[in-house]
Amino acid sequence: MKARTMNKFFKPLLVHIDSFLMGSLFFTLMVGLFVLYSASGQDFSKVYDQTVNIVLAFSVMWVAANIAPHQLERIAMPLYVLGVVLLVAVELVGSTSHGAQRWLNLGITKIQPSEIMRIAMPMMLAWYFTKLEVRPSAKHFAQAGLLLLVPVALVMKQPDLGTALLITAAGFYVLFLAGLSWKLLVGGTLSLAIATPFLWTLLHDYQRRRIEILFDPSQDPLGSGYHTIQAMIAIGSGGFAGKGWLMARKRNWISYRRGPPILFLRCSVKSLACWVISCF
Repeated sequence: MKARTMNKFFKPLLVHIDSFLMGSLFFTLMVGLFVLYSASGQDFSKVYDQTVNIVLAFSVMWVAANIAPHQLERIAMPLYVLGVVLLVAVELVGSTSHGAQRWLNLGITKIQPSEIMRIAMPMMLAWYFTKLEVRPSAKHFAQAGLLLLVPVALVMKQPDLGTALLITAAGFYVLFLAGLSWKLLVGGTLSLAIATPFLWTLLHDYQRRRIEILFDPSQDPLGSGYHTIQAMIAIGSGGFAGKGWLMARKRNWISYRRGPPILFLRCSVKSLACWVISCF
């Protein structure tokens, strides 16, 4: 009787959740928590903090999953327009910090409008293609590309290359799923490759520096290249078989460096082979 009652209670809550996807995600997160416990020197406080974050993230995910698609369709354009207006406001009266003008001061708090576009951009393009009554043509893709270009250009102007690339990727996925021609994809990729030397000259010094450190982290071993170097040490320390449960040696990495790449901790605690399997 109790089982039937519990089933009636939970079934409506999970009706819009993909059980296989949810199960896979939950399993991956649990493995991550066990690895974190081992790699942090059995520090339960770090596991607790991550568990709280996971619960909050699942709550937000559940709310998003239960929003009807037509409701998302209704707010797509207003959200996109709001995001663009806020980006223009940042350009005009935004707050400057560390050489970048990315924040908008509302008095009681500061917001970063570029973050809104990460969600608004794919929603807007999905709304645009949904409203088409014919198969998308080159003209339609050009118009969609313009919708994508406006916020990306405003974010690049701040400058914020990382967020601009994320917004571009979010929009590109929608264009691809809408049926963007492979010829255009290949042609665009080749054009981008040819234009790389010119694009390099347009980057700011700190952006070039980040790319250089990506390929050679030893240029800044205690700064931008720190995590990359520690990840290499973790993989080398664990080797193919791994150190084993509660045997990780890179514990100080977590102690004073927040947010380490958990997959590299798995290499140290478990094994490189298990890490490769977990990626698939």
